Amino acid sequence: MSGRERPAPEAFLRAAAEEGRGRLKIFLGAAPGVGKTYEMLSEGAARRRSGTDVVVGVVETHGRAETEALTRDLEILPRRAIDYEGRTLAEMDLDALLDRRPALALVDELAHTNAPGSRHPKRYQDVEELLDAGIDVYSTINIQHVESLNDVVASFTRVRVRETVPDSILERAEIEVVDIPPDELIERLKEGKVYLPQEATRALSHFFSKSNLSALRELALRRAAQAVDAQMLDHLRANALGGTWAGSERILVAVSELPGAEELVRAAKRIADAAHASWTAIHVETPRTRALDEPALRRIAATLNLASRLGAAVASVPAASVVEGLKSYAADARATQLVVGKSTRSRWFELRHGSVVDRLVRETPGVAVHVLPLTTNAVATHRHRRTGDWGAPSGYFWTTLMVAAVTALGSALFHVLDLGNVALLYLLPVMTAASLFGLRTGVYAGILSSLGYNYFFLPPTGTLTVSNPENIISIFVLLGVAVATSQLTARVRAQADIAAVSARSNAALAGYLRQLTRLNDPIGVARAACGEIADLLGVRVALLQQTATGLSVQAASEPGTRLETMELAAAQWVWDTAQPAGRGTGTLAASDWQFQPLRAGDRVLAVLGVARDDGRDPVRSDQLALLGSLLDQTSLALERLRLEAEMRDVDAVRERDRLRAALLSSVSHDLRTPLTSVLAAAGELRRRRDDPLLDTIQSEATRLNRFVANLLDMARVEAGALRLALEAIDLTDAVGAAVHDTRGSLDGHAIELEVLPDLPLVKVDPQLFHHCLLNLLDNAGRYGDPGTPIIIRAERRPEAMLLSVIDQGPGLPEGRELEVFETFRRLEGSDRSVSGTGLGLAIVKAFAEAMGMTVEAANRDDRAGARFSIHFPEHLLVRGSDQGIEL
Repeated sequence: MSGRERPAPEAFLRAAAEEGRGRLKIFLGAAPGVGKTYEMLSEGAARRRSGTDVVVGVVETHGRAETEALTRDLEILPRRAIDYEGRTLAEMDLDALLDRRPALALVDELAHTNAPGSRHPKRYQDVEELLDAGIDVYSTINIQHVESLNDVVASFTRVRVRETVPDSILERAEIEVVDIPPDELIERLKEGKVYLPQEATRALSHFFSKSNLSALRELALRRAAQAVDAQMLDHLRANALGGTWAGSERILVAVSELPGAEELVRAAKRIADAAHASWTAIHVETPRTRALDEPALRRIAATLNLASRLGAAVASVPAASVVEGLKSYAADARATQLVVGKSTRSRWFELRHGSVVDRLVRETPGVAVHVLPLTTNAVATHRHRRTGDWGAPSGYFWTTLMVAAVTALGSALFHVLDLGNVALLYLLPVMTAASLFGLRTGVYAGILSSLGYNYFFLPPTGTLTVSNPENIISIFVLLGVAVATSQLTARVRAQADIAAVSARSNAALAGYLRQLTRLNDPIGVARAACGEIADLLGVRVALLQQTATGLSVQAASEPGTRLETMELAAAQWVWDTAQPAGRGTGTLAASDWQFQPLRAGDRVLAVLGVARDDGRDPVRSDQLALLGSLLDQTSLALERLRLEAEMRDVDAVRERDRLRAALLSSVSHDLRTPLTSVLAAAGELRRRRDDPLLDTIQSEATRLNRFVANLLDMARVEAGALRLALEAIDLTDAVGAAVHDTRGSLDGHAIELEVLPDLPLVKVDPQLFHHCLLNLLDNAGRYGDPGTPIIIRAERRPEAMLLSVIDQGPGLPEGRELEVFETFRRLEGSDRSVSGTGLGLAIVKAFAEAMGMTVEAANRDDRAGARFSIHFPEHLLVRGSDQGIEL
């Protein structure tokens, strides 16, 4: 059984890991409203009718009558109530579902974030626990919730989804795409089958535009096709099935040392883009590769770097010949298209060596071979080798000695051995020369042995003539056996060299990984990485990380390593773009160093630089695969340490939040209760008699009560515990109520209202918006000059409405206007001190952004004073025709 017919061990291991686990099926949609939940419930009901034990763990019908109707015949597990911040939240009862242990659980909205206090922060983690328990799960997800596509979706929808699911979940799941055309989904929106009419109008003008829906639909279909293709390949490898099974195109481009290979890579990129296919650039390392000169090796490295920058996977494969390497890799990767270049060769060259292109076309059935001409003269490239094609002179010297020794031995034993056995003795130097010095030296040994056998042992001896015709056949047979043995031995030697190189690389990677796993600090990992990579590749190595002053060398293989301005610029470019730069690449190639990013996902953890003292390219083409593996292992080690540090920080934050919650609970119950009594008593005393002291008591108690309220509000903001209840309100009523509640802090200030009665209603949370106005008016009352008016102005602007609170006071320091919204930040003037905590404006900003608004601070243009404004975007304005509709 050949290697390609043998089941892949990795596929067996993955299949073994899935034994005993439940199966996950995901209903994938391009957008809300395509019918994912409906389809999931329909299949669940069908499974139940066929005798499967089906339970609904959690389902979100969103009030859709058709969806709710499907749940009536299914067992629905009651949700678990979780008390949080004075509210009761309902979540899926994971423990009850595990105890119930159905054959199939229906769990809606896989990307959902669980309420604080749940066992897992994300619902997909609940699903993982169900699968580990052997329970099959059906779930739903939209394409914008896939982690790897989150940025892509946000780039054209302008909406970034915060709840995502790792791609690894989809890769292990069966995927069913629930798809409807964009026009049909838009009609469903207009009919109110997805959102309420007012929300649907806004959705149609933003996320649910036809162009967005078409792009999302293409992403969903393409992502599902990728998942199906990956699962199919895994099945083929586990079961040793042949064929390409072209569910999707997989393109392979062969990279050689010939000039013009870069054009080949660019052509493969165009083919891959046109087919929306994955592609790989591969270089086959043969015994001939070791004889290439430095310019040829530099061309290979530059071409592979170009392919990597263009988005290709890069591979360097050892093989006995180019054809065998390409055939083997194409079969393993199930490639459907192969892009190769054909250089200008003489007829005599092709007769001697054969044509790689012709062999690939004949020996790769089922693979489309694209043959592109290389315009440069490739023959000249093969004439410049670091060592000659004919081998080292020392090999011929030792071969001559061995043939002479066999001749002497044969002469000594000639009277004991017959002529045929003497001929067999000459096979020893032939095989030895071929295995030690290569094919051509072995052929030389065969020719020399034939001549020696003829001259010294065939009559008439001492001449190269042969008297007996039968002896001529013996000479040719000896020469033929010598040539065949030489070729076979040379091929075995080449394969042994390839296996030795692969074994050394694997052993080096294993030892490097063992060393990294024992280290528990980033500096130790950096030093170990520099030392090991320097030893394995024979280069100088430096590892740079970002500090407060910029990138700096954290560790190096040679103590005292310093980088010049050019090198630091290249390293900074790598840090900013996550792309290689420096010598041997297409960016800042004048640098003596080549820099590679150490990445974990989209994050650059560090930059690794390599250089050689002899001025050559730092990384040879045959070292690219090893360097890539070393970079990946180093990135994993650094990411592990970063995550461990983050977990320690998370534990500290949790402890801090626990203490804060206890403190706020104490403030809420132990301080606000007596404050309420003090305010009530002061109000009652003021009703009975007029005393300035009572005014002071009530004023200061009111201020303290507001301070406590601000503390609690800020805690809610930081904890993410805000729950919005949006309603359409009239600005005139909202402003009037806020002015009434702040009349104490506005004492001595006239209020000038410039709020037109015909302004549209605004959709906000009344309680949060009231708090915003209270803090803005309180700020204006404290900082405005005594006796000056405070202006409250609302004005209509294109695509927005603006509500401003304007005072006459010292204003804001120039250039520091935005700092007033920072927590506990106060920018009062230097001529006087104003009491305050610096929380009010921070709360205004947090509450406004939670409701979809923005705030700004600026100085007045007409006189001294500050202006604080709240911007209401168009989607928060309720038009006259909609004002009678309850929101």
